[in-house]
Amino acid sequence: MQEVKNNIKLPKESLEKTTTTLNLGPTHPATHGVFQNILEVDGERIIKATPTVGYIHRAFEKIAERKPLYQVTPLTDRLNYCSAPINNIGWHLTVEKFVGIEVPPRVSYLRVIIMELARIADHLICNSILGVDTGAFTGFLYLMRYRELIYEIYEEICGSRLTTNIGRIGGFERDFSDAAWEKINRFVEEYPGVLEEFENLFNRNRIFIERTQGVGGISKERALAYGFTGPNLRAAGVDYDIRVQKPYCRYDEFEFQVPVGTTGDCYDRYLVRGEEMKQSISLIKQAIQKINALTGEEATKYHADAPDFYLPLKKDVYTKMEALIYHFKIIMGEVDIPAGELYNAVEGANGELGYYFISDGGRSAYRLHFRRPCFIYYQAFPELVEGSMLSDAILTMSSLNLIAGELDA
Repeated sequence: MQEVKNNIKLPKESLEKTTTTLNLGPTHPATHGVFQNILEVDGERIIKATPTVGYIHRAFEKIAERKPLYQVTPLTDRLNYCSAPINNIGWHLTVEKFVGIEVPPRVSYLRVIIMELARIADHLICNSILGVDTGAFTGFLYLMRYRELIYEIYEEICGSRLTTNIGRIGGFERDFSDAAWEKINRFVEEYPGVLEEFENLFNRNRIFIERTQGVGGISKERALAYGFTGPNLRAAGVDYDIRVQKPYCRYDEFEFQVPVGTTGDCYDRYLVRGEEMKQSISLIKQAIQKINALTGEEATKYHADAPDFYLPLKKDVYTKMEALIYHFKIIMGEVDIPAGELYNAVEGANGELGYYFISDGGRSAYRLHFRRPCFIYYQAFPELVEGSMLSDAILTMSSLNLIAGELDA
């Protein structure tokens, strides 16, 4: 049977409602990374979402299994590259726990400073980009000046900025310079005021609130079922932070609050990250006070006494036979590690960043698995966006803070 429209006979099936298949990614700029979402849309409404990964899969785990332990650090840099130092230090803590290295108190406090700076850098990017995705560019410009200052701090400490390779198994390769401390003190003094100015642009902004409230929400039951951790889990109402539940780097000596939301939507995730930046500033200030309170040898030591894993100073390598031997053994990967297995995790900027390490007693890991929080979140993406508008998919992706490098590994 045919129907007549404008004197043109059309088959009845051509008048029926149809949907459209769209590729959101892998090269779409709004995905903030190289991954693909195949969306079936009815007009602007998302009917079905199918995520795909693997566009920048680099086989990090297999590469790491063929490297001496100290050479794994540059690989961890390239997971969540927005907060690379947390990845580095998480790996060092795993190795130290596995082989039984005890670090001096000063090393732990220095690590807290670096990790909290990295957390701020990560949250800063996530929240400001969420603003950009709602059409607000000004706040992004305010905050990026201070991500640059954080990168200058990294540069003073280790010579690198984005992929830092910061620190070593057992501590740091050198002590913090006077210029680094000057920049750290400047950051903790200036950033709270800048953050407040940023929040004044967004927290009560009607357009921003209406674009983010009720969008991409998830209940705490579903978040736990998927394996959510970090800010995305806390925004859903679950008070879980590894720094509190399973302290490392002497976090149990610090006083700080764990921000928790209720709805698990884009707006709550934004608020949780904003509050976490304030808590990170407090943690950095406390760490500086604790370092200043150290006396004697503890006030100057920036690495553990672990010659099998910590590279000796270059001047010692040139002048002392023992240092030369240890340097050769470490560089050539000739240090055996005990057999066994271990899972160790830190509170990454995105959530629980874990390392599952198996050794058969050789000179590198027999099996190594990275628990990347982004990979967990992405499984929930279809549930969060199906039934919502196409523009909401962008906001949901941004507020989950999906990082392609960490997603694929």
